[in-house]
Parts: sequence; structure tokens; C-alpha cells
Amino acid sequence: MRLSKQVNHNLTEGAVLVSNIIAWLILGLIAGALAKFFYPGQQGGGIVSTIILGILGAVVGGYLGQILLGSSSAAAASVGALSIGSIVFAVLGAMLLIFLWGLLTRRTV
Repeated sequence: MRLSKQVNHNLTEGAVLVSNIIAWLILGLIAGALAKFFYPGQQGGGIVSTIILGILGAVVGGYLGQILLGSSSAAAASVGALSIGSIVFAVLGAMLLIFLWGLLTRRTV
């Protein structure tokens, strides 16, 4: 009986982990695509870089939003939750990252 409960517990943890990864990927894709759409200029990269940009943007936007505004939506973005507020903060964070990347990679002649 105990072994059965342990196996079910492990399966449940695995399912939660997989659903969290899928949520991060979806949030990353949405936020990265919206950030590239709204940010002026040309940004390169394919779907993988867009997802990574969105995930990093969610972390940055969530962290900054939580510190500056104390917003629960910002906190949701930093943990990969899918809501309108978390997407907004993730997009803002991704746009900030695009801006910073542009500053770092700008070439002076």
C-alpha cells in the first residue's frame, strides 16, 4: 500500500514538472513574439531565440515588477504562470532585454 502511494506521488510530481515546462515555453513564445513585434527595428533569431527571449523577459520583468510595484502579476510572470498580467510583465522584460542587447552589441565605426 505504501509503495503505491509513493509511485502515485512521484507520477504527480513528474506531471507537474512537465506542465510547468510547457507553461514556461508557451509564456516564452508569446512574450518573445510580442516583444519582437512591438519593439521598433529589426531583431533577428528564430523561434528558439524568441522563446528564450520571452522566458528571460518573464524572469526579468517579473522580478523588476515585483520589486518596483509589488505586483502579484509580476510575481506570476517570474514563475511562468499564464495570465494577462504575467504576459504583460514578460513582454516588458523581453523588450528591456532587446534594448540592452542592442546597447551591448552596437558597433561604433
